[in-house]
Amino acid sequence: MSIPPDILIPEVKIRNRVSELGRQLSSDYSSGRPTVLVGVMRGALYFLADLSRTVTVPIEIDFLSVSSYSGTKSSGKVALSHDTSLDLTGKDVVLVEDIVDTGRTVSALIRHLALKNPRSLKICALLDKPSRRQVSVPIHYLGFRIADRFVVGYGLDFDQSYRNLPYIGVLPST
Repeated sequence: MSIPPDILIPEVKIRNRVSELGRQLSSDYSSGRPTVLVGVMRGALYFLADLSRTVTVPIEIDFLSVSSYSGTKSSGKVALSHDTSLDLTGKDVVLVEDIVDTGRTVSALIRHLALKNPRSLKICALLDKPSRRQVSVPIHYLGFRIADRFVVGYGLDFDQSYRNLPYIGVLPST
């Protein structure tokens, strides 16, 4: 597959916004209470790695993995394939997601993580597609709102390709 020619969000703009989010998280979680960033794999990998390096307060990092897509279409079903390994009881938890589309995945993860009795649970998403929302979910920390386009890069993929692009791009056929 060739690299998408249409750059939607350039690398420098992503880097700047991720730094801003890191400063906001550092300020909001400066109390010293245990804080855990939980990344949704695989799409949030790059975002979580870059974001965590901009946070200046102590944090723990954990992951979970879900699937809800086949190609470019959401299946409408959310399947948890890997759960967190840390005890989240009494901790401030920030769920780090690459993109909020229909809201079904984030909604399911909120319900799942709430069962682990965190002190608080907030959502941090790199991208938001509000026009596709089917389930209302809160996004406390947001990188960018985008139109309904299928995007790749910076962790987002099309059949496992394009994740390593340093920018967000739009595939020519979408």
